[in-house]
Amino acid sequence: MRAAQAGSAAALGELYRAHWRRAHRAAYLIVHDAAAAEDVAQEGFLAAVDALDRFDRRRPFAPWLHRIVANRAIDWARREALRRRVDGGLDPEPPAAADGIGEELMAALADLPAEQRAVVVLRHLLEYTPGEIATMLELPRGTVNSRLRRALDGLGQRLGAER
Repeated sequence: MRAAQAGSAAALGELYRAHWRRAHRAAYLIVHDAAAAEDVAQEGFLAAVDALDRFDRRRPFAPWLHRIVANRAIDWARREALRRRVDGGLDPEPPAAADGIGEELMAALADLPAEQRAVVVLRHLLEYTPGEIATMLELPRGTVNSRLRRALDGLGQRLGAER
């Protein structure tokens, strides 16, 4: 991390290789659009690199990066939802399955609001604790827990209704 903060291209490459896959996966599972996820993850990674001078090396890098990516993905999803409303409700094609997540679950996740999708992805797919998610997203822990509960209830209803 010290070398990356000093501007070492090799160190930045190592950070990229170590963290890209999970950052991209988080973005995809929040935005449900492959091209947008690529853009969101790249923008998030570049923003993290631009802010490396402010990064506290005593803390782990992954949660910091995932916070940046998740926030950008939530912003993208909000803009996209607004655009669809303005364009007359045209929905994109349903998202494809990703990394062992079935199409049924992907479709159910896509129906959740972006804020709920983000906490589900961070908690159950990236395995952060609710406290870590609260810190990452700068939310009270109770808000994270309530979003998570509403999201899981919604997923349960959607998946139960399809069976």
